[in-house]
Amino acid sequence: MLSVTTDFLPGRTIETSLGIARGSVVRARFIGRDFIAGLRKLVGGEVNEYTTLLAESREQALERMLLHAQSLGADAVINVRFTSNTIMEGTAEMLAYGTAVTLAPA
Repeated sequence: MLSVTTDFLPGRTIETSLGIARGSVVRARFIGRDFIAGLRKLVGGEVNEYTTLLAESREQALERMLLHAQSLGADAVINVRFTSNTIMEGTAEMLAYGTAVTLAPA
């Protein structure tokens, strides 16, 4: 399934808008990862532990959004966006959302 951050697909015609497609994942921090990140914070540089956690969360949220779009009968999702929210201390939600659409035959 196609997913783009634009509100159009070059060379394709959007036939129907099916509404919002969304997928989210809530992750909790791991104390071991926090300890290593705290040490890394002392010396500076990228905190790889959190970079990896966020990348995995984005991919999982995107996969869930595409599954939701598929369940709506979509061919593509346009205007894809990501946002994150703190749920409670030590947990965060990653949300992927966009507009599910059907496309005219190519």
